[in-house]
Parts: sequence; C-alpha cells; structure tokens
Amino acid sequence: MSEGFKLSRRRLLETSLALGGALFFGPLGSSALARSAKLKPTSEQAMGPFYPVLKPADQDADLTAIRGKAGKAQGPSLRLTGRVLNLKGQPVAGAQVEIWQANTAGRYTHPGDRNPAPLDPNFEGYGVVITDSKGEYSFKTVKPGPYPAEEGWMRPPHIHFQVTAQANRLVTQMYFPGEPLNEKDRIFRTAADKESLLVKLAPAPQDAEPGALLAVWDIVLPRT
Repeated sequence: MSEGFKLSRRRLLETSLALGGALFFGPLGSSALARSAKLKPTSEQAMGPFYPVLKPADQDADLTAIRGKAGKAQGPSLRLTGRVLNLKGQPVAGAQVEIWQANTAGRYTHPGDRNPAPLDPNFEGYGVVITDSKGEYSFKTVKPGPYPAEEGWMRPPHIHFQVTAQANRLVTQMYFPGEPLNEKDRIFRTAADKESLLVKLAPAPQDAEPGALLAVWDIVLPRT
C-alpha cells in the first residue's frame, strides 16, 4: 500500500473524533462494543455490469494517475480509507479489497458502458490493495458522477467493492450521504441496511489537494 495514501493511526483517531466518534472506538479491534456485541454485516449489493473485462496493468491504490502518463484524473480528489472487520469487530488482515467506479463525468472505463459522457484518459477506474495487520485499506481516487442506468433511472454516485478474505467474499457498493438520487435508486433503497453503505466524509489531510475529501468506510464481512 502506498505510504502517500495511508493515513496514520493518529490521523484516523482524530478523524473519528471530528465525525462524532462513531467510526472508531479506541484501539482497533479491542473496544468494549466490539467485544460485547456482534456487528451487523455490510449489506451486499449487485456487482453490476461494469466489473473490468480486462484488469489494467497498473493495479495499485492510486486511481488518479496511470503509470507512464503525466496527467491527473479530473474531479474532486477523494482519500478513501477504512477497515475490514469480522462480525466480532476484529480486523481482518490480508483481505483483498478491489474497487471500480465511474469517473467524475459518470463514465466507466468499460467497453459495455454506452453513456455518452466523456472518458478520462488519466483515470484508471479500478484499484486493488491488501489490508494491513490492522485490517486497514486506503485508496486515492475521485468522487464518481451519477449516470443513467436506463430510461428514467439515474444511478447516484457510488463506488463498487469486492472484498475477499479466506471463506469471505463480499460484493457491495459504497454511497455518499446527502445525495438526492440515493433514495430514488432501485439498488440502494432495497439494501438490508442502508446505513452500512453510507461513507463518512470529512476534510482531507493537509497534504491533500485543495478541496479534497477524506472518506472513511468500515466494511464488516458476513462471516467470522
């Protein structure tokens, strides 16, 4: 995982306080809540039609830059981080976390996407990392745009996730709070636990680009 995108433990704890203390409960995996209560798993969501047909050669944590190209992806920068946990609240080390998403204009880098919105030649659209010993993952990306799924249906901004760890495999989608299209979305509104799919947002670290956001989203796998 690139050190440029990995937030320090202190920064993550500061972020949890800024967001009302709801994200982190002291030392990772050792809170009273995690020990005493079984967590609810993150809701599953459809994989959708735009999982990469051919995965890019440049597979890393930074979706905003492509190896060998000088340009940067368009759109608001997003530092996306969080933990992968089991139902006991324990961190899951060594989990593979894949993400794929539309660019800031709402277009996927996928041959099946017929959206007339422009492609971004500097946006990868896919990334993969392995969680560390604390179950943490981190990506640098951009906030995706909405896009038309079919006549009369606009999908809200979201990022697809596939998390694989031993007997666990979770396919889901992460959404942004306050988006007017969320409750109109045929996929989001049928989720078993919609709150589990909403990311927490805060201003990004001082070393990030102007206007960048920090997105913190913990993922709870369906099996211990």
